[in-house]
Formats: sequence, structure tokens, C-alpha cells
Amino acid sequence: MQKTIKLLTKEEELTIINEPLDIYLEIPHLAYAEVKKKDGGKALLFTNVVDTKNGIKFEESVLMNVFGSYRRCELLFGRTIESVADEITKLLHMKPPLGFLNKLSMASELFSLKNIFPKKLKGEGACQEIQYFDDAIDLYKIPILTTWEQDGGPFITMGQVYTQSLDGELVNLGMYRLQVYDKNHLGMHWQIHKDSSHFFDQYQKAGKKMPVSIAIGGNPLYTWCATAPLPYGVNELLMYGLITKTPAKLVKSLTNPLYIPQDVDYVIEGWVDTNELKIEGPFGDHTGYYTLEEPYPVLQVSAITTKKKRVYLATVVGKPPLEDKYMGWATGKIFLPLLKTTAPDLIDYHMPENAGFHNLILAKMQPYYKGHAKQFMHVFWGAGQMSFVKHAIFLDEHAPRLDNYEAVATYVLNRFTPKSMFISEGILDALDHSSPETLVGGKLGIDATAAHKVEAPQLLGDEELLAKVQELIPEVVNLHQYMIRTKNPITVLSINKTINAKEYFNLLINLSTYIRIVIFVDEAKNDVYNPYMLVWRVTNNMDALRDVFVSGLMVGIDGTNKCRLDGFNREWPDDVDCTKEVVETLKQKGLWNLSDTLYKEYQL
Repeated sequence: MQKTIKLLTKEEELTIINEPLDIYLEIPHLAYAEVKKKDGGKALLFTNVVDTKNGIKFEESVLMNVFGSYRRCELLFGRTIESVADEITKLLHMKPPLGFLNKLSMASELFSLKNIFPKKLKGEGACQEIQYFDDAIDLYKIPILTTWEQDGGPFITMGQVYTQSLDGELVNLGMYRLQVYDKNHLGMHWQIHKDSSHFFDQYQKAGKKMPVSIAIGGNPLYTWCATAPLPYGVNELLMYGLITKTPAKLVKSLTNPLYIPQDVDYVIEGWVDTNELKIEGPFGDHTGYYTLEEPYPVLQVSAITTKKKRVYLATVVGKPPLEDKYMGWATGKIFLPLLKTTAPDLIDYHMPENAGFHNLILAKMQPYYKGHAKQFMHVFWGAGQMSFVKHAIFLDEHAPRLDNYEAVATYVLNRFTPKSMFISEGILDALDHSSPETLVGGKLGIDATAAHKVEAPQLLGDEELLAKVQELIPEVVNLHQYMIRTKNPITVLSINKTINAKEYFNLLINLSTYIRIVIFVDEAKNDVYNPYMLVWRVTNNMDALRDVFVSGLMVGIDGTNKCRLDGFNREWPDDVDCTKEVVETLKQKGLWNLSDTLYKEYQL
């Protein structure tokens, strides 16, 4: 962390804030505003951290938004992201060498790979300079943040969670939010599909407690590695060695058998009783919604160790754009070669951050035969973390760059008919709130590799079309049309709904001369002129099996909040919103400098 702070300072990528600020809402609100700025703003170092409620002034600083720009990501990696991807590609395609010189070259490359494997050290590490056991254990002495008003408590948001299989043969490094229950208990948000949850099942069946060690800080790459989508059983710290060309140096935890990097700033050790579950949440998550209360395993802390000079690393989640935009960009680039081993016809893919990554993927492929894209969808929905993707659009090799959204949308809409759609069912991320049941829901694939001939509709202006729509549906408040120069314009309607959206769609069929794709959103909290946040709202709120309607060439999508009108019986979560009083306090202190335009645009 100290090296990182020096690097960011030298590169003018760090803002130091010396004003006293509270771990309850104030610090995370300021970081949330910073990442909304152009190019992700700056990394923030809070040097005067307080817990007003408990009367604590912390010794350590809090560092946030460290990965929050493309430039900072590459600074922390120490090399270009593309160079890492190229190296993985080269390793995956390594062939037996021909000739003496080629053999020497390969020997050199293979010899360098010895540095990717983590190295276990004897004795204690810098992370264990200060040690707390028994009654001295107190999580409240760490500046763990409470980010949002409805959060169930303070949460560790950048914890490296180290676990191992029951037999000790496999290890895993993951990142999961961790709720502080009291001075020595943490909630473990292990979603059922994650590796640590599989390990938990092994310990539970054996009737044994499970060891867990949580590290915070150290080289930021440890934290990125915790998010890496590697295959089951592969140690994520191998990526650290591959990127840095030096092995991660590990020391053993003091009260359990797990090894952690010796230079992290904090280690929280403990044991999970596999027979105990406790309500965890709510938590304002990266979906931009609160995830609801659910039972999860509990860690009883057996030791806390720290460096003498330590820095607490944290992130903030909520509505996009967030720090994970940039971390996800690096992940996508680096793991494209690995994904190609499962899906060899894949050329490129991109996950827009305003769709929350898993809610939408754009993929460019090489189609070889009729129906190839639909076959490819099954490959995608069965490939590791790609299995959580809700909506996928597949384009051919002639499509524009996938991050050129205007060009991509034009390309897709000029080739689209309802026949392009493929609707299925599969597993969903545990954070998804829109499906009728947890963990399983609708999937929508669009095959834009084949161009369908379709005539454009007759165009009307927004006001004229709104008048016609309101004659049929008085509950419609506003309307705006997008992509009107394409063969499939998109009409967004904001509505105060009193019936199910499908019934509204059926009423609009008489206007199919003018409407091709219609999207319904609630009037409350939506702006029909804000496409960035409309993508966020609609991809979060729709379940393709329930919310996609077709009549001839006309397609409807229900992006409204669901309720009993829709046969929805689960609890619908609230949006993650800033606390206005906290924002005003930060303004009075002269610290909040986010423009009102961006505040409104990103619906803070």
C-alpha cells in the first residue's frame, strides 16, 4: 500500500483528503462521487478517519478508487493489459519446438514460469507485526465502512478471502462482501455458485469447521486476483506471479492452516461453523439495488494481525459507473484467450458497465453456418462465470468495435427481427432481483450475425406519437424514440402502470405502423432521455421469459419494477441512493465537487 501511494502520488493520480471524515456514509459517498467523474477521477487517500458513533479516531488512512481509471489499472499492473493477454495466448498455444534455437527459446520461457507459483515462507510476515487474540479482537478498531443508509452494518468491500478444500489440496482466493456483526463475527456472503461455497459444502458434510483468512491491502494486484474468473481449483495467486514475474510470498496464518501474502496490511483469521447461518444484509450492491436479507455462514474471528504502518483498502458499489468498470475491463481483456479455449469461434467480447456486466454481453464471433450463433449461445451460457449472463447479443466478424455503442446498436437494429431472438432459462447471479424465483430465470440471446430484410416503420415525432399512445394508454407520461435512422427504432415509454405491461403492449399493437421496439419503464426515478441509466434500469429489471412480448414485427420489453400486477411475489429491492444530508455536509466542508449535471445524469 505504501508503494502504491508513492506511485500514485508520483503519477499525479492521488488526491489526499486531510479533513476529518466519518466511516459511516461520508467517506464512501465522496468516493462514489469521485468515480463518476471523467476518466474515473483520482484515487482518494483519507488521512483523518473517524467513527463518530463510537468516538474513535483511527491511526490508519483509508485508500479508495485505486483501480478507478484505465491508466491506474495499468500503473498497478506495471505493464499493459494487452501484454498480459498476449502472454496467456502464447502459453495456451505453445507447441513442441523444432530446432535447437527454438528449444532454447522455449526453455527460457518455461524457466521464467517458475516465478508464477506462490512461495511459502517460514516464520511470520510483515502482516503479523501486531497481533490480537481472544478479548483483544475487535473488528470495530478497523475503519470498516458503512456505505449506504439501508446497509445492514459495516461491510468489508475489498477483502481477499482465502479458503481451502477439506483435504487441503485445493486453495481459493475470492472476493466477497463481509458484514460486521459484532467485534468478532463476520457474515460470509458466499453465493451458492462460488468455489468457497463448494468448499463449505465439503466441511459441512464432514461435520467440521472451515478455516478462513481474510487479507486486506498489500499489493493491489492481490485484490484484483481475487476477482479473476479462473477455473475451479486453480490458485488465483498464479495470476499475480504471471503479471509481476515474481512469486507471491506467503506466510501461514497464526490460528488456522491457511497461507496469505506476507505483505498485506490486515489479516482476519477465523473459523466458520458450518451448522450456523445468520441473516446477512441488506447491502447496496454493484447492481445499483439493495440485495435483500438472506441467511449466510458466519466467521468467528480467532485472530487479527496487522502491519505497524497500515492502510485500509476499500471500494464503493452502487449505480454505475464504478471502480469495477475498470477492473472488469482488465479482466475482460486478460481472460479473452482462456474463454476462446471453450468458445473457439469467439473473436471478442465486451460487457458494458452500465448493464452491471452480467446483465448484458456483446460478443463478436465467426459464424460458419446457419444457426451457429444460437449454438454459440449455449456454449456461452455454460462457460464458467459467463453462465450468469442474462442478455447476450452476438455479432459477426464484420461488426464495428464492440465499445462503439452507437455503431453496434445501428448494426444490430438494421439486421433485427423477432426471429433473431432466442429465449431460454438458466442460472442467474444471486444478486439478481428480477426473476420470479431466486438463482434461476430467463435468458435472452440475439443473433445479429445474420441480416434479415425488414422495412423501417413510418416515423412520427415524439410529441405526435405520444399523443396517439396516450389516446390508448392514458397512464403514459412521456415518450422518447432512439435510433430512428435504423429499421428498428426504439420507443421508450414512462408510465404510471395500473395493469401488467403486456396488456399495455397489446393496446399498442394498433400502432405497429409507427412502433417497432417499445420499452416500458416506470415514470418514477426514470428519465426517458437518459439512455445510459435506461440500459442500467431495463437490463436489471427484466426477465426475458416474462418480460419480452412479440406481435408480428413489434417487440415489447417490460423494464418496470415488478409487483403483484405482474404475478411477482418476491420482495422488490430499493434503488441505492445517496443520503442527501450527507451530500450537503460534504458540500459545506468544501469536499463535494461533483457537478449537478453528473449527479443528475447518474441518478445519485
